[in-house]
Amino acid sequence: MKDYSYLQQKWVANTYPNRNIVLEKGKGLYLFDQNGKKYIDCMSNYGVNIFGYGYLPINKAISSQLSKLITLHGSFVNKERAEASQMIVERCGPSYAQVYWSNSGAEAIEAALKFAVLTTEKNKFIAFSHAYHGKTLGALSATDGDKYKKAFFPLLWDFVHIKYDDITAVENAIDEKTAGVIIEPIQGEGGLTPPKKGYLKKVQQLCNKHNILLILDEIQSGTGRTGYFLSSHEDKVEADVVCLGKGLAGGIPVGATIFTQAVANKIPKNIHTSTFGGNPLACAGVIATLQHLNQPMLDNVRKMGRYFMSQLQKIKSSLIVEVRGKGLMIGVEVKDKRNEILKKMQEEGVLVIPAGENVVRFLPPYIITKEQVDRVFKIFKKVIDDLT
Repeated sequence: MKDYSYLQQKWVANTYPNRNIVLEKGKGLYLFDQNGKKYIDCMSNYGVNIFGYGYLPINKAISSQLSKLITLHGSFVNKERAEASQMIVERCGPSYAQVYWSNSGAEAIEAALKFAVLTTEKNKFIAFSHAYHGKTLGALSATDGDKYKKAFFPLLWDFVHIKYDDITAVENAIDEKTAGVIIEPIQGEGGLTPPKKGYLKKVQQLCNKHNILLILDEIQSGTGRTGYFLSSHEDKVEADVVCLGKGLAGGIPVGATIFTQAVANKIPKNIHTSTFGGNPLACAGVIATLQHLNQPMLDNVRKMGRYFMSQLQKIKSSLIVEVRGKGLMIGVEVKDKRNEILKKMQEEGVLVIPAGENVVRFLPPYIITKEQVDRVFKIFKKVIDDLT
C-alpha cells in the first residue's frame, strides 16, 4: 500500500497541520479511512458537507450536470446560472437584488469589499476583534489578529477592529471616511461567539443612520447552519451585502456575494470578474442544495442543535468553561488541553475541529440524528473525564 500521507506531505505545500489519517470515502454522517475505520464527521469539512456524504439528490444533480456542461464564461447565458441566481437572491430576502458568483468564501468577501468601495467611494471599514473573513489580501485585512497577517503587512485600505457585541464601539468608530461595517452574525473561527439578542439589528440601524454599508459574512453561519437560511434572518436583519460559500453548492467550490439594487447600480461591467464563477456545475449544486434545504431540514437543525447543546451542558468538569452556539454551530470552550481533546476524539472515531485559542468546534451535517448525537456526547464526555 502506498504511503499517501508521505506523498501528500512531500508534494503539497505544507500549509496545513497533518491529522495523520488517510480518508478514502464517506457515507451519510461517516468518513472511512484506508483501513476501513469509521469516523463520525462532526466538522462537515469545515461546514461544507451540510448533507453529509453520498446524499443522492445532490449527487444526481451534479452528476447530471457533468454530462451536459461543466463551465461557461459569464458573458454567455446558462439555465443553471440564471435559476441558481434567482433562487439565492430570493432566498436571502426582499431587500437583495443581484448576486456575484465566485469560487470560495474568501473571494465572496473580496467582491463585497470592492463593491462597497465602488458604492461609497470610501475605503475605511469597521471590523471586529476575533473576526475571521479569509486569507486573501482583502479578506485578510478584515480578519483580526497577527496570526495570519503579520508576515504580509502592510495590508489593504483602512480597517479598524473594535470589540464585538458592543454597539457603542461601533458608533464611536464610524466617521466620514467609513465605507461599511463587516461582521459575522456568529463568530466562527474566533470561537463560536453569538452576540446579544438585538445587537445585529442595532448595527444595521447605525449603518442606515450614517449611510454606510452593512456587510454580513454568513459564509459559516449561513446556508442553514443555525436553523435559519441566514443566521441574520432570526433577527430580521437584511444588510446591503451578504456573503455565502462553504456548503451552498453541495460540496462544489462556490462563493456568492448578494447585494441590494443600490449596490448593483454602482458596479460597472468588467470591474470584477471570475472565469469559473457561476459555472453550471456549481450552480446545479446550488439549485439542488436550495431545493433540499427546506423548512423540515431547517427545523431539524434547530431541534438537533438544541438537543446537542443540552447534552454537552450536562458535562460537569473543571476543564469546561462554556458551551455556546446556535443550531448545529456549537463550541465548547475549555481551559486548556484543547488540542489533546481533538486528538483523543479522533482516536475514538469522532472528527471535530478547533476554533479560537481554546474552543472545540462541532459543525456536524444537518442530517445528524439523536442517536448519533448521543454517541458523540458519550465519547466527548469520556475524553473530558479522562483528561480532567
